Amino acid sequence: MDGGVLDITPWRLALALVFSLVAGGCSLALKLDLGRDILIGTVRSFAQLFLMGWVLGFVFAADSPWLVIGLFFIMAGAAAHTARGRVKEKAVAFAWPMYGSMAAVYLLVTMTVTGAIVAADPWWKPQYFLPIGGMVLGNSMTSVAVALDRLFADLRARAALVEMKLCLGADVSEASADIVRDAVRAGMIPAVNSMMAVGLVSIPGMMTGQILGGSDPSQAIRYQIVVMLMIVGATALGSTILTLIIRRRCFGPGQRPLLR
Repeated sequence: MDGGVLDITPWRLALALVFSLVAGGCSLALKLDLGRDILIGTVRSFAQLFLMGWVLGFVFAADSPWLVIGLFFIMAGAAAHTARGRVKEKAVAFAWPMYGSMAAVYLLVTMTVTGAIVAADPWWKPQYFLPIGGMVLGNSMTSVAVALDRLFADLRARAALVEMKLCLGADVSEASADIVRDAVRAGMIPAVNSMMAVGLVSIPGMMTGQILGGSDPSQAIRYQIVVMLMIVGATALGSTILTLIIRRRCFGPGQRPLLR
């Protein structure tokens, strides 16, 4: 037992594999064809999390702002790459704008939380900055992918309507305003729904971790409120900025729509 947290021994950790076996058994029984994905996901979970644990131990010991920010950018790149893989559009180049906007927006959000709200000293203190930044990235990357996927799908589905508006004198912003609005809304819905259910349906990760670590539940609640508000704000800001940037790339010379 360390600092009030019950230790999970290697044998007990191995016992948790029973849940992967249950999932694999369900896949086999119902012919879901997910057995390989479950196996790969289990192996990757072990490998990636143990690797991250080793890296965090090194970063915490070094206590260097450059290592902290560098690791954050690596995490942002991985999040953007994952989100990019969920969007199948090939006609519009959006990878680099996605990487840049996600890194910039979520760095700003994380700095605001650690520096102004949590008041960590210094603001880049890795024990705060990296977990909070990871929560921002992990929860926002899905929203970004949903927003972009909706943007591309609607621009294709409503191509004729967009072209008609352009022919009648509307600019790109006016012709696609409804599409952008729907895309950002779709990206924000998961975060908003989480706010509706938190505390009533579930006890989320930040709060659970602090309670397991022996923190006062009232203090854990305050941290979790900050996290929920942080996520919905980051989701809204990231989805909006990225959607507006990528929207411009969906039109060629003379405001010609590229998606038909």
